[in-house]
Parts: sequence; structure tokens; C-alpha cells
Amino acid sequence: MTAADERKSGDPILSVENASVSYRGGAIEALNGVSIAVHPAEIVVLLGPNGAGKTTMLRTITGLLPFNGGKLNTGQVTFEGKRIDGRPDWSIVRSGIALVMEGRRIFAGLSVEDNLRAGGISQPKSRYKENHDKVMSLFPRLAERRTVAGGMLSGGEQQMLAMGRALMQSPRVLLLDEPSLGLAPLVVEQIKQIIVDINQAGTSVVLIEQNAAMALSIADYGYVLDRRSIGHQGTGPSLLGNESIRDLYLGMSSDGQRSYRRAARAEAKEAGA
Repeated sequence: MTAADERKSGDPILSVENASVSYRGGAIEALNGVSIAVHPAEIVVLLGPNGAGKTTMLRTITGLLPFNGGKLNTGQVTFEGKRIDGRPDWSIVRSGIALVMEGRRIFAGLSVEDNLRAGGISQPKSRYKENHDKVMSLFPRLAERRTVAGGMLSGGEQQMLAMGRALMQSPRVLLLDEPSLGLAPLVVEQIKQIIVDINQAGTSVVLIEQNAAMALSIADYGYVLDRRSIGHQGTGPSLLGNESIRDLYLGMSSDGQRSYRRAARAEAKEAGA
């Protein structure tokens, strides 16, 4: 069975074809002929070392790093059967693609409620209320802290707020860049389940994660970027069972273990404050 045969049936909701992207006038190559596809209601994971081009792929999809039609940045992005490369980023968001960047990027000085309001500002009133109710149901902790400034939330709560703000935009595809970064193991499990819940409600998810074991455990399909190209691809279970993938991405060094423990201690201390 080929990788293509393992996919869900039907046409992709989102596809990137032959994307090649460079920075600094071609001095730094970020992607080299990369193609990915996301089918409706799939969770698709992008794995790879730092600098492999994962974040560049999300920035390319959302128009933050547009193809310029020249020799350096070339390719095609299709969403729901229509070309979207070349469109402004705000237009791509309104079409139904939302991005939660690494580092959360919430409005620290605004309350939880105002952060959500900013996310849903383009939605009609009826849709805004519907989305708001869904977000508060999905993230009960945000409902409890709706008047608290974003900068006063814990790391896990800030990640929930960033995801909730994106969901206020009624996305059909949600792009997540390192949602578990710096979070304690218990909170990572909460974020993992929330991603599954979002997906089961019908939203396709594209997930970048250094926590490969967590990501592949919920993935329908995955791509492994290596030297700015696709090195491996397959279903989540097949990649999870691939010996070379396990050796490269599923082991945890002593440095990684220490970072994980530090994050756990920091989160526990913050929760008890």
C-alpha cells in the first residue's frame, strides 16, 4: 500500500504543491519542492528538526510569507478547490484558515473576553455568539477567568486562549505551531485532548510538534521534513512504528528530560500561586 492509498477518501480541503521558499535573496533555503495535503476532518502532523521548514510551511499557507511569482518563492496553495496563494493574509483567514503561532501571541494587556472578541471581530453577531459559546464550553478555565488579563494567565491558560481566539474565526482548518512548548506534562495532555475534540467537531488540524510521540498518537497522517524536503510520510500509526522515526524524534535526551521537568515544576508552582 502506498502513502497515497492510506489517506482518507475524497479531495483534500487544503493542499500545498511543490513549495520552494528562500530567505535573504536566496541565501537561506527554507523549503525545496515540498507538497502536503490535508483532507477534511484530518489531523496532519509536520515533524522535523529546527530549521527544517515547518513554520515556513504554515506561514506560506496563511500568506504571511507569500509566493512572489519569482524564481525564489514558488508553488501553489489550494483551499477548498480554489487557489489562495497570492491573496492577502487577512483574506486567507476570512476564507477559513486560522493560525496559532508559536509563543501564543495573545494580547497580554487585554482580558480573556477582549482577546476572544478580537478574534471574532469579523464574524456576524449570530456566528460570534455561537463561536463564543463553543469556546467557553471547550475551555471552561477561560470561562472562569474571562475578566483576567491575558498576561496574568498561566502558560497553559495562555495557550488555551490563543487557540480559543483562533476558533472565534470559524476556521475549517486550524494550524497549530508547537502548542505544547514549555508546558507541564499534565497540561500537555489537556491540550492534546482539546485538539482531538476540535478535530472531532469537524475542523481539520495541521500540527507542528517537537513532542512527536504525542502528535503521532492523535495524527491521521504525518510528514517528516528533512533538509527542507519530505523525508518520510505516512499514517500516524505507521510513522509511530517506524524505527528510524522513533530513533530520531521519539527519544528524549537528558537535556530534554531536564527541560521537561523544569516546565513541570514551573507550571505546578504557578498553579499553586
